[in-house]
Amino acid sequence: MCRWLFALRLEALQPNTNVRTAWSTKNCGTEVLLSTVAPKKFLPLPLGDVRPVGWLHDQLQVQTAGVAGHMHEFYELVSKSDWIGGHSYYSYLEEAGSYWFNAMVPNGILMNNTIINEKTQVFLDYVLDNQDSTGWLGPEVDTDKPRYLWGRYPFFFGAIQMVEFKPEHTDRVVTALHRFVKLANKMLRDGAGVEKWAATRWEDFVLALQWLYDFHPEGEEELLLDTMKRLKWSGVPWEKIFSEEYFPTGPVENLTNPFGLELSWHGVNMAEGLKALPATYRFTHNQSDIDAANLSWDLMFKYHGRPSGAYAADEMLAGLEAVRGTELCLVVEAMFSGSYLYQVIADLKYADRVERMAYNALPATLTADMWGRQYLQQQNQVAAKNMSPNPFPEDGPYSNVFGLEPNYPCCTVNFPQGWPKFITNAFLTTPDRKGLVQLYLGPFEVHTSLFENNQIQVVVETLYPFGDILNTTIIAAKPFAYYVRVPSWVVGGYMTLNVGERIEFSPDQGTGLMQVLVGEGVTNILMHFLAEITIENRPHGSVAIHRGPLNYALDIPRSEKVIAQDPREPHAVDLQIDPVGAWEYAIDAHPERMSFHNEAEFNPRNAEGQYKLPSPIFDSGKPPVSIAVTACPIKWPLAGDMFVTSPPENPECFGRERTISLIPFGATRLRISEFPVFIVDEVEGVHDFSQEVLII
Repeated sequence: MCRWLFALRLEALQPNTNVRTAWSTKNCGTEVLLSTVAPKKFLPLPLGDVRPVGWLHDQLQVQTAGVAGHMHEFYELVSKSDWIGGHSYYSYLEEAGSYWFNAMVPNGILMNNTIINEKTQVFLDYVLDNQDSTGWLGPEVDTDKPRYLWGRYPFFFGAIQMVEFKPEHTDRVVTALHRFVKLANKMLRDGAGVEKWAATRWEDFVLALQWLYDFHPEGEEELLLDTMKRLKWSGVPWEKIFSEEYFPTGPVENLTNPFGLELSWHGVNMAEGLKALPATYRFTHNQSDIDAANLSWDLMFKYHGRPSGAYAADEMLAGLEAVRGTELCLVVEAMFSGSYLYQVIADLKYADRVERMAYNALPATLTADMWGRQYLQQQNQVAAKNMSPNPFPEDGPYSNVFGLEPNYPCCTVNFPQGWPKFITNAFLTTPDRKGLVQLYLGPFEVHTSLFENNQIQVVVETLYPFGDILNTTIIAAKPFAYYVRVPSWVVGGYMTLNVGERIEFSPDQGTGLMQVLVGEGVTNILMHFLAEITIENRPHGSVAIHRGPLNYALDIPRSEKVIAQDPREPHAVDLQIDPVGAWEYAIDAHPERMSFHNEAEFNPRNAEGQYKLPSPIFDSGKPPVSIAVTACPIKWPLAGDMFVTSPPENPECFGRERTISLIPFGATRLRISEFPVFIVDEVEGVHDFSQEVLII
């Protein structure tokens, strides 16, 4: 019996070997040489096939009406970007313009925003029109600026998305990218174009190369593969950084990086680096890369994870303490990496985590109107101001202020990719394009074509994550297989098909997908994602509270003070936010004594019989869901002006017990979400979750 063995170790794929990926058979007497890229388990749909509806459409509209949709009018890093012939940039990395382009291409298209679409078209045209004779793309053309590869990668992502939406751009974009690849390959051979940031972010270029290989190789498969390998060997060895032997299990500011690569512990670099190992697998076919990718995810969230779904890195990895920070760029890059990881590996844990980040960590670090953003968010955040002393070892004391560009400007131009890319990655197809997968749960509308021109329309009506039911209507020209992700937290969930019998969820244990065979014509699927309140143990004996995809937090009453205003745009202000109410509570951590409430069931519905969520939904008093918990006041000191110490262990109550209400983490600006626990008597009663009213 023949056994296929991987005959050429990744270590042999050094840049100057010019070898092909090799596989061999043992005991078969033959050898087969392959020069291929391994297929993904699932494929994303082209930009524009998946669109938001309901509250999610409103959320993207709020983003478009906020700073994201107006940067081109006043923010010089965009309006006068050197990517389009201006003079403005913030560092030699040359990422400001390309970050904006990468984010606003999908934002403009999903919102049918004519002005934004015109601006991104101008950006694309200028860059392509000014490609120089060597093949270089970017603001370094006809200048004496140094040429480093990294800043191009977000531009590549934006250009690829434009091709997906408007195929008429294909020839022009593909030709320009292939010209650049030839130059980049030569630069890598010559040891040029890679500095410390490019050395950590090589995987983003690999993704662009794999897009060319998969869809537009133009006979350059060998060059594309060779460039992928050279990029990997030019940069950080992520398989070692993410190994159990070397991975830091706590804050790194007092540690020595064993590889002398401090930026390999940088939070955003690591968020992008999470894509490196699945990307490597595609050109090595090496199962060890998949194993290492799975381990990297597990290590990151075990030692630095947050109840909000993200992980802590206030510039560098920061451990588990609730007062340490998480950078906004980290959140959106980790979301994008998690989507890619699922497409390559198809493990449920990636999708569950991305959805948690999207519905908690992402909105929590933005003002509700999305005109202001933080550089760093904290899990326990009792003020947002210029802090003294500074709790962040690597970042400034202004980092958790909500404003136009607190600390560094990168997150201002980069954060708008979060919601659009979450939306575009919400649906996938099987590799044969015979099946459609709903990966992320929420309100969406899909128009796409599957195998043999099977025209499909899907409309998902839901308040999820603020409700537990998804009402999905599918119109299909031909029968096909529809798959929906069942999150790991679902308890006793079920569906009904065409108002028929109840079908219990029985998803695949690896992918988390439940298959439904859909016939020609109209099919209705009513899905009930039942959830329980759960407790997550955190450091110092504290706990975090979850239900479904949402992390719940105490919303601290607040006052807001404008401390700076951009003279070019009155909406662009920096806000100091101070607490005006109590937050020093310990809670009873028995979930049986907590109660979940959804006020939407008591509110009037519109003419179509649907409840419309308030806008913007991620703000105090707006989400209809809450969890009531028993709490008591405790002494909980501050560590400075103004951030809180670690949750006290075994705190003593000094006031009467009371009920406090916790709301979704993403709707808070000041919060406690990792609570001390006080000792209570044995549980006397058990809450019956089966009686909760579920609504769409």
